[in-house]
Amino acid sequence: MQNYFSNSYLLQVQGFLVMKNSVNLNINCSKIEKKIIEFIIKTNENAGVNGAVIGLSGGIDSSVTLALTVKALGPENVTVLTLPERDITLSSDIIDVMSLCKQLNLTCNTVDITPILHVIQNTIPLYDYDNRISNGNVKARTRMIILYYYANILNKLVIGTSNKSELLTGFFTKYGDGAVDIMPLGDLYKTQIRQLAQYLNIPKSIIDKPPSPGFFSGQTDEGELGIDYSTLDLILYLLEKDFTKKKISEKINVPISKVESIINRVNANEHKRRPPLILRLS
Repeated sequence: MQNYFSNSYLLQVQGFLVMKNSVNLNINCSKIEKKIIEFIIKTNENAGVNGAVIGLSGGIDSSVTLALTVKALGPENVTVLTLPERDITLSSDIIDVMSLCKQLNLTCNTVDITPILHVIQNTIPLYDYDNRISNGNVKARTRMIILYYYANILNKLVIGTSNKSELLTGFFTKYGDGAVDIMPLGDLYKTQIRQLAQYLNIPKSIIDKPPSPGFFSGQTDEGELGIDYSTLDLILYLLEKDFTKKKISEKINVPISKVESIINRVNANEHKRRPPLILRLS
């Protein structure tokens, strides 16, 4: 069985228990918290920087990442930006962002990306407003430009917020939210991040909201992926353990066609999980 995870750049930080009749993705949150904090501290020390820059969307991944980074570096060394888009970003997300920053003793900087998007849209010839994928990628890359601007002038690292479920399925923008210096949550599945969020006392309003990239109104992760995270994470975990697609289908009682669709997605997005290929000429 092909190892679908061999080329991904994921930090190995947790262990799992596969039981006889079920799959248990529960984690030891205290142990994981300690390892991630140590990872953030060590990475910053090795880089010789002054702290971290994080984009906070009001979603669970960025909220957990922020909470752990503050624990690691202290609020005085963390720069937080929220990068809303007019008429797309929900007011409830802004409220959650500000509430979490207050809880963590942080000041949040707000940069509306709408004017920048308008310039891009009006500058590129034949810009296709109806192409949701390309439009969404422009938004993600615009946000990363802003985060790296702050990181450059403040001599800080950009901390990524992607999780393992997103990385393996390619549910992120190459050189957008995938363009960061470190990914503390990169080896945790989405369902495990929910556990960690509860452990860290992230507000319930953030934990319970449907995850979304925020590219267009009404968009959700699970709607785009065509599968709920609970099922997706079980499939991905069993793939990592070299279960065949037939065994996965039987073990967690999902159609084999659904397992195949996830395998195809993992394979198709391998290029997003590795550096650019270089042809060796000698």
